[in-house]
Amino acid sequence: MERARMELTESSTVKAVDHQTSAEVDGENVVLDLEDGVYYGLNPVGTQVWRRIQEPTSVGEIVTDLTDAYDVDYERCFDDVVSLLEDLAENGLIVVED
Repeated sequence: MERARMELTESSTVKAVDHQTSAEVDGENVVLDLEDGVYYGLNPVGTQVWRRIQEPTSVGEIVTDLTDAYDVDYERCFDDVVSLLEDLAENGLIVVED
């Protein structure tokens, strides 16, 4: 059975689940799902997103922070952040609220 895709918007709130632990190594992050024992690696930008979502944060706030820090178009950044968050959600590492 295929999982239903969520529709993330700028106002969607995301937060890392409690059943994980993570460590930063050389600017990248490794996340361990304590329930499944699966590791998930994040690049430096993904690591910045991961830091932000340790507390409930809106997708729009994450994208704004990244566009302020990097020379990137808002819509491109939004698409990339949503893609990452969808992947994290599919792997059970975040919760999403609308």
